[in-house]
Amino acid sequence: MQIRPLGDTGIDVSRLCLGTMTFGEQNSEAEAHEQLDRAVAFGINFIDTAEMYPVPPKADTQGRTEAYIGSWLKRRSARDDVIIATKAAGPGLEHIRGGPRMSRSHIHKAIDASLSRLQTDYIDLYQLHWPDRSTNYFGRLGYEHDEDEDAIPLEETLAALKELVDAGKVRAIGLSNETPWGVMRCLRLAETLGVPRVASVQNPYNLLNRSFEVGLAEIAHREGVGLLAYSPLGFGVLSGKYLDGARPPKARLTLYERFKRYTSEVAEEATRAYVQIARDSGLDPAQMALAYVNSRPFLTSNIIGATSMEQLESNLASESLRLDQEVIEAIEAVHRRLPNPCP
Repeated sequence: MQIRPLGDTGIDVSRLCLGTMTFGEQNSEAEAHEQLDRAVAFGINFIDTAEMYPVPPKADTQGRTEAYIGSWLKRRSARDDVIIATKAAGPGLEHIRGGPRMSRSHIHKAIDASLSRLQTDYIDLYQLHWPDRSTNYFGRLGYEHDEDEDAIPLEETLAALKELVDAGKVRAIGLSNETPWGVMRCLRLAETLGVPRVASVQNPYNLLNRSFEVGLAEIAHREGVGLLAYSPLGFGVLSGKYLDGARPPKARLTLYERFKRYTSEVAEEATRAYVQIARDSGLDPAQMALAYVNSRPFLTSNIIGATSMEQLESNLASESLRLDQEVIEAIEAVHRRLPNPCP
């Protein structure tokens, strides 16, 4: 397992990170613990979660994912062996604190609740799940400026995060679903206000959505704010299991109609092309897609997720897969023809 630095924090994380957003919805507590045990045994030391998990977000399950991880941490009695990342929710979910914001009071309430559920005294990486301001995230295109006078200023949010770091509740901070402007603004405020410097940005990145490469990849290199890639398989679409309208039992797109980001006609066309590249090369399509993400030089960690142990084992196997130049060139040819069909 490759180990990589998390920005300039002094924290080292595994190139594969275990995503957990199915824990408490598609996966039971026992299944969650089994996945966590296997991932750590394989060499993963990095676990990502969020206060809003599991998904789909619901009032009666909110926080359950963190609670499952917390019971696992308590059972292991080896907290310092793993790097735990979680996130504070942004606006839009009324069942969390009556509508979460990135204000000082909400940040403090959010961290204390997460620490309680996780049964730990500190979070290694605390992330802002999405911006408080109106901007482009979750696939929104065509930026339209809005002064958004009710948005919580980043200065207030970062000052609150500094309080968490100073109190020993958080070791490092990160962003998620963020734009190039947002990342650079946070870096500038770190220089001028003395607030913590962001260590990472967790954004979608996969063969169907390489929008991170436009703007954010340069920041990752020049500023040391690496990518934590989520949805590396595009909700499982890049495995090829949903081609031709297939909906396997218990699969995410079968169970939840809300997940439509990777299901357009052009997405299916691109997916079919990538799956064919894998099959022509004797590769598993999902492992090829993950291996491509693993190979990106701006990547800090690739967040894999699974609902079965079979899927997890397949994902873990991508760590040792190296794509030859012919495969890379074939992937790039498809990307030039069908660039970013699912931003």
